[in-house]
Amino acid sequence: MSRITTIVQLEAIYGGGITEASTAKVAARITPEYRKLIEGSPFVALATSGPEGLDCSPRGDLAGFVRIHDESTLMMPDRRGNNRVDSLRNIVRDPRVALLFLIPGLTTTFRVNGRAFVETDQALLDSFVVDGKAPRSVTVVEVEEAYFQCARALIRSELWNPAKHRPAKEFPTPGQILAALSEDRVGGEIYDLEWPERAAKTMW
Repeated sequence: MSRITTIVQLEAIYGGGITEASTAKVAARITPEYRKLIEGSPFVALATSGPEGLDCSPRGDLAGFVRIHDESTLMMPDRRGNNRVDSLRNIVRDPRVALLFLIPGLTTTFRVNGRAFVETDQALLDSFVVDGKAPRSVTVVEVEEAYFQCARALIRSELWNPAKHRPAKEFPTPGQILAALSEDRVGGEIYDLEWPERAAKTMW
């Protein structure tokens, strides 16, 4: 192997200049064009950092669930989950965050870098009610950088191509994974059978 250990080595490989398009797309605010991408996205990957290391967590909801409070501020409800709150723990201790928005069928993705905090104002929580249920907190992101990502990764992966979708039976189920890792203390077939009903009751 030839490990790269310096920036000079790295730039020698990737040198050749950054195109103007790669820098002109970066904004310090949510532009009208970027607003449309946020409002059309039902899925965001949230990356955070804390004393224990890094975390990247999926966030999914109805399209447009990330609210644009103003051109410099985004708000994202924290819906029901596993209560590990890894991302929120990190944000409380280190506010730096990165978000990657995906829009089904669109090969362009959208990225936001900034700083966040966790808010529990009741009026704010109530404004995010879905199906009669409010989130327990809202993550408020102060935007520092916003830019679209070129389509190459999604084109190469054929992420939205139905012909490339894999049947679930080819992969281990959550119940099987839990059973294997816990020596059958949790998980198993019953876990998988009960999951759809349990999820339906705790979606929001």
